[in-house]
Parts: sequence; C-alpha cells; structure tokens
Amino acid sequence: MHAPEVTVVLATRDRHSQLLRSLQRLSADSGAAALIVVDNGSTDGSADAVAAAFPDVQLIRSVDNMGAAGRTLGVQAARTPFVAFADDDSWWAPGALATAARCFAQAPRLGLLAARILVGPQERVDPACTAMRHSPLPARADLPGPSVLGFVACGSVVRRAVYLQVGGFSGLLFFAGEEFLLAQDLATAGWGVAYVDGCADRCPRRCCAPSAWSPRSRGTPSPAAVWPRRYAGSPGCWRSAGRCRRRSRPATGCWTTCNGAPPRDVTFRETSL
Repeated sequence: MHAPEVTVVLATRDRHSQLLRSLQRLSADSGAAALIVVDNGSTDGSADAVAAAFPDVQLIRSVDNMGAAGRTLGVQAARTPFVAFADDDSWWAPGALATAARCFAQAPRLGLLAARILVGPQERVDPACTAMRHSPLPARADLPGPSVLGFVACGSVVRRAVYLQVGGFSGLLFFAGEEFLLAQDLATAGWGVAYVDGCADRCPRRCCAPSAWSPRSRGTPSPAAVWPRRYAGSPGCWRSAGRCRRRSRPATGCWTTCNGAPPRDVTFRETSL
C-alpha cells in the first residue's frame, strides 16, 4: 500500500552490506514517498555503494559522525508531512506507513507514533513493545494507542513539523537514550507520543544501535542523563551524569536516578525498555 505522505529516513555508519539489504526491502515493500539515507561519516564505502545501487535514494553525506542527531539532517530534507525512521538493519512492513499516516490524520495531537517491532524470521514481538502496550501512563482519548514516554527509534514515525519544532533527536547523549529525550520534549510541548500495535516494523535482530555509531555505546549513561539538561542548577550534576544508574527494573519500565535519587518533585519513568 502506497504512503505518499511518509518519507523514510535511514541513518547509517560503516554497515555496508546490512544497509544495502535494508534499502532493497524498503524500496520494494515500504510504499514510502521517498527514501533518504544519512551517512554518518562512513569509512567503508557505504555512501558510494548507495549512490551506485540506489540512484533514486536521496543521499546525505555527513562529514562527521553525528550519532542519533544525524537523523535530523534527513528530516530537514524530507518534503512530506510525516517521517518514518529506519536503521540500517530494519525495514517497514508493507502497509505500515499508510496505517501510520491514517493515525496522524485521525489524531491531530499525535506527534510521534511508536510501532510494533517484529524481530527475526519468527517475527517475535520486541519486549519494548510489550512494555509500551502496558504503559502505566493515563490513556488519552485523542491518541490512537497507549501514551508512552519512550520508544525505539527505528520503529517510529513523526510529524515532521513537530519534530523540527522541538529540535529533533538531541546530540546530548550522542546515541542510546535519545528516544527518551525526544519523547520528553514532545510531551512538554503538548504533543502526544503513542504506541500503535497495528503498525509494524521488522528487524532481523533485537532492535538496537549500529555499534559503529559509537564505540562507547554500551557505556553511554542511561536516560537518567536527562537530569543535567533539565535540572542543571546543581554544580555537581554535569560531572555526575556519567555515573547515573538504574535502581530497579519493574515490568512496566525502568526508574532512573542521578546521584541515588531524583529531585523530590519529579520522577521520570521510561516505558520503552
């Protein structure tokens, strides 16, 4: 099913073979109006390979590795009202983007749609989706699914103007945790973030970052690093961001803290882990 209102933006770095396979699937099955690849400073010839094999794909070459924030280059270049993100090892199921466009049309306050992610040949539902489906946040009648404050980037669709309005993916964390910051910014601006089970994205493995994006990706602070951005009044807060730890992990999400405890007047709960 064609989705003329949706552009797919795929950010990549040094994953030549996976990238070409995903682009083949996206070109054949997604129904997107356009495909945009943001090459995050690859050194393995990825950009040249895309230009040669997929001349209809818009290619943006970033000199620097911008991490998650590189996706914003693609959103800026898009000319459709909605933008879906993909990783270099994921692709959208046929009809999924058309479903997403209908959800946005029917829910004017929806800023970001988090889709169901199917992993591997068995198409197992990603555990993040189970957590989002059972989000503890209050249900909103004007949204097409449960409200969440977290999502998986490669399985998300945004309202382009709103994404740009709030600044897109922050470069603060470079990679890992950027979804949480964007969800916070959207919610603060009054936009809804909702999980929609009927919109599907596929990934051959557990959806996560290309490790080449960041050699420190496994050691990146948890979304608790949001504290120094939101509550920068404490002189020690910036220094302590790298020492943030998860205190516990209940079934519905993950409580995060900085220096052992969050400020007394606010607690963040991430629902997409």
